[in-house]
Amino acid sequence: MSTLDYCLERRKAELPAFVKVLKAMPAGRIDFRPHPKSRTAAELAWVLAEEEKALLGLLETGSIDWKETEPPKSADAIAAAFEKGAAAVNARLEKLDAAAWKGPAKFLMGGQVVWEDTLGAMMWGFLFDAIHHRGQLSTYLRPMGGKVPAIYGPSADDTGQ
Repeated sequence: MSTLDYCLERRKAELPAFVKVLKAMPAGRIDFRPHPKSRTAAELAWVLAEEEKALLGLLETGSIDWKETEPPKSADAIAAAFEKGAAAVNARLEKLDAAAWKGPAKFLMGGQVVWEDTLGAMMWGFLFDAIHHRGQLSTYLRPMGGKVPAIYGPSADDTGQ
C-alpha cells in the first residue's frame, strides 16, 4: 500500500470520530473557553473545518495561505462545514497520482512561507494537527456540559456501542 493510499485510509477511518466530537458540542456553549489564552470551542472546532478547506486548496494549487476566519454561530454549521470539506478532500485524494503526492507543497501565513515539504508530508502533518485539535476539543466537552464520545475506545460518557 502506498503512503497516499494509507493516508486516505486513515483519513476515512478518523472521520467518524471527528464528526462525533464536533456534534457533541452543546449548542448553547460553543463560546466556552477553559482559559483566557485558549481558543473558544467554536474557534477550535472551526480550525478543523478550515483546515479541510485549506487542504482542498493545497491539493488544487500546491499551496496554502492560512488566514484565520470567524467561526459560524452554530455547532451544526461548523460540523457541516467540516464534513463537506473532508468529503471533498477525500474525493480529491482518490484521484491524486503518486507524482503529485511526492510533489512540492507550501504553507504560508500572511504571505510568508513557513513550511515547505512534499504534498504527502504536508497532508500527513495536517492530519496529525487535526487529531491534536480534536483531542483539545474533546477536553472541552464535559466542562461545557456535554458528553465525550468514544474516540479510540469507550469514554466515561460513551461505551462506543
